[in-house]
Amino acid sequence: MTLSGKFFPPRAWLSILLLVLFGTAFPAGAASLTTRNGLPSLAPLVQQVTPAVVNISVISRVPVQQNPLFQDPFFRRFFNLPEQPQTRQEQAVGSGVIVDAQHGYVLTNNHVIKNAERITVTLKDRRQFRAKLIGTDPETDIAVLKIDADHLTALPFGDSDQLKVGDYVVAIGNPFGLGQTVTAGIVSALGRSGLHIEGYEDFIQTDASINPGNSGGALVDLEGRLIGINTAIVGPSGGNVGIGFAIPSNMAHAVMEQIIRHGKVRRGVLGIEMQNLTPELAEALGISAASGAVITSVVADSPAAKAGLRARDVVVAMNGRPIESSSELRNRLGLTPIGQDVQLTVIRDHTRETVTARIAAPPKPEQTSGRKVPQLSGLEVANLKPGNPLYGKVKGALAVAVDRNSQAWFYGLRPGDVIYAVNQTRVESASQLIAALRHTGHHFSLQLVRGNFRISISIG
Repeated sequence: MTLSGKFFPPRAWLSILLLVLFGTAFPAGAASLTTRNGLPSLAPLVQQVTPAVVNISVISRVPVQQNPLFQDPFFRRFFNLPEQPQTRQEQAVGSGVIVDAQHGYVLTNNHVIKNAERITVTLKDRRQFRAKLIGTDPETDIAVLKIDADHLTALPFGDSDQLKVGDYVVAIGNPFGLGQTVTAGIVSALGRSGLHIEGYEDFIQTDASINPGNSGGALVDLEGRLIGINTAIVGPSGGNVGIGFAIPSNMAHAVMEQIIRHGKVRRGVLGIEMQNLTPELAEALGISAASGAVITSVVADSPAAKAGLRARDVVVAMNGRPIESSSELRNRLGLTPIGQDVQLTVIRDHTRETVTARIAAPPKPEQTSGRKVPQLSGLEVANLKPGNPLYGKVKGALAVAVDRNSQAWFYGLRPGDVIYAVNQTRVESASQLIAALRHTGHHFSLQLVRGNFRISISIG
């Protein structure tokens, strides 16, 4: 092989290749600049950060899937069947990150420790500790654990807002229960949302290998700082195909602080509905902004109304940081503590204005007594009210109660379901649902929302 007329042996070519790929990209002073035998190596960085990444073993109880007939006491009595177990014990493994050595706080994913009866944390030095669950936030899939241990190593938080596509990252976790494993890659994309994995989505996408068991593990930069919590993959076969997602460290840190302080995340409200600013909307509004969130309505007497926000305002920044989409604004408002002021930069009538609003506690939901549905025994429904997570997102009849030994339960209806259509015909209230069912006969279908999913149930 030759370069500019000079001969380079294979080892020299490898050195040149690694230096081209890594050498100039490492930040000044990074531990990863160290070389071994003349070659760049991540080994010093790995040695520095891996003691802070732990393996998590969970024993939990999960519901047993069974035929609804087995839940009917008359059916069991007629066939002399024993009482069926409602749950079974299950073991699972995942990962976590020590973020506070003094207090023993460990960050992981909510789905790793969901329904846990016992959580065991294993350190790199093989010490094992029973963990206490401080709190969880299913909306962001973050959980905080605490272990009582000495001589812990914690990872410092990095600023995930400073990440750029192409930055080098290292993922550390416990894939397939094999034990601590290190992979490397780059940031493939930022601000990924709309994946319907969690309620609040602002993922870092990376091609560093992430597999089942990596959930809750660390995504670190080349300075050894925590910039993400690995949480999900896209893989048709269940394995890594180079598309993994991590929760940004700034989001995880904000959630952790509220969990430690309150035991949960106390989300406030601003009182607006919004949508993405599209080129068509920008043209209709006569503005040149390329991105932002358009306020479509303002709730009366809300913090937004009191601050003077209006429909058609385009939010382009919050606290001085640009807003790219309505989902980004929703995420950032959802992580703002109750009682804290936010500064929103809006475009209104072709001018920029700064509006200050204070995040308020959500209104307490009214105690609702439901109306019985004659065509579905055991079901009680009511109108959606402010305070319900689905209020404003869907119109329909809320199932406020479902008797476990009823026809409604047998067909799969559950409390919290929002029925929005009968035989594909929309209904927007409890009275409309009951009226629509009067003309269906014994066979009909219900379309409903349950959490983040839309479901169709056939009756009769």
